[in-house]
Amino acid sequence: MFPSLYISHGSPMLALEPGASGPALARLAAELPKPKAIVIVSAHWESNELLVSGHPQPDTWHDFGGFPKALFEVQYPAPGDPQLAAEVVELLKSDDLPARIDAKRPFDHGVWVPLSLMYPQADIPVVQVSLPTRGGPALQTRVGHALSSLRKQGVLLIGSGSITHNLRELDWHAGPESVEPWAKTFRDWMIEKLAANDEVALHDYRQQAPNAVRNHPSDEHLLPLYFARGAGGEFSVAHQGFTMGALGMDIYRFG
Repeated sequence: MFPSLYISHGSPMLALEPGASGPALARLAAELPKPKAIVIVSAHWESNELLVSGHPQPDTWHDFGGFPKALFEVQYPAPGDPQLAAEVVELLKSDDLPARIDAKRPFDHGVWVPLSLMYPQADIPVVQVSLPTRGGPALQTRVGHALSSLRKQGVLLIGSGSITHNLRELDWHAGPESVEPWAKTFRDWMIEKLAANDEVALHDYRQQAPNAVRNHPSDEHLLPLYFARGAGGEFSVAHQGFTMGALGMDIYRFG
């Protein structure tokens, strides 16, 4: 059975400057059998309702600005999978989670940046599930649980975000050895609670975790973690690190 993964995708520049995360993602992909398909929740598809991407050949969306031209030339031409998308909708509905197909959704950078480092051949079908942020951690845990059976079918489930994500407090010149204590303390608390399987604390992280709001002024980059946790099994750390002083690049495995 496949695990589920939580990937901190960092800056879009990760696609061109993979640093330590690129080799970690490549190793992780090499350790796993080749998936039949990938179902992914990205921090960059916030929504009011649950949506599932149903386009057979999604475009690569460069949903950012101010980066080098070379980044806008990167394409990730993986196919979609309308049949799997329909199955995802039915699994969600069977768990009292109403969902519908979005037939036009392209791949945002929370999808194609990490997948380009894991599966550069872009030959694995990818289906994206949206992120209804108002539902918070509890909803994402339910969504992950509802789709967990796909792991037995050879489908890799991924949550793509960042374990810490306060862009206003980043030091764009900091090296990987420079880590802000307020970011590390939060990351370490999350790991402790994940290892202890303390769902109550995890769901209440904004009140209980140290420096929670400083690390996540809004929580869309942390919520995909709850999807991965809800879908998977035993927690383990596949990679740890920070860039720019406070942008967590951790990768976690569940199962």
